[in-house]
Amino acid sequence: MSTPYVVRVAGDPADREACFTVRKEVFVGEQGVPEDLEYDAYDAGAVHVLAVGEDGVPLGTGRLLHGEAAVAQTGADPSVGSLGRLAVTGSARGLGVGAALVRAIEDAARARGLAAVDLHAQTHALGFYQRLGYEPYGPEYLEAGIPHQGMRRSL
Repeated sequence: MSTPYVVRVAGDPADREACFTVRKEVFVGEQGVPEDLEYDAYDAGAVHVLAVGEDGVPLGTGRLLHGEAAVAQTGADPSVGSLGRLAVTGSARGLGVGAALVRAIEDAARARGLAAVDLHAQTHALGFYQRLGYEPYGPEYLEAGIPHQGMRRSL
């Protein structure tokens, strides 16, 4: 059985714009994250992934930071990438889009020779990431006013 969506690296400006549209809907619209915090200087050099439905409608997105950008985010060494800005539209939740996006980001990390992926999980999503092999570390903290937990998975 095929999935009703495809996940791909956002390779052109239209795909990147679709990623930003999903992020705005989920983080700014639903969660109340200030728009000036949602978009940052790391977006330009990040690997963005995009899930689109069979009709071409954007369903989800996420990004991978690597190199100096990931070091700045994680405080880890350059062999660790940083998964972030994972967002799935309300209509696409429960279809496996989030897991497919995480796996695509992990594939992008492997392709860049990274040994692990780190992320800042909203605490309500800990179980989701744990099912995908991520392990929590460190104390809970607030990011954009939302409780978060550091997590990491070795590749």
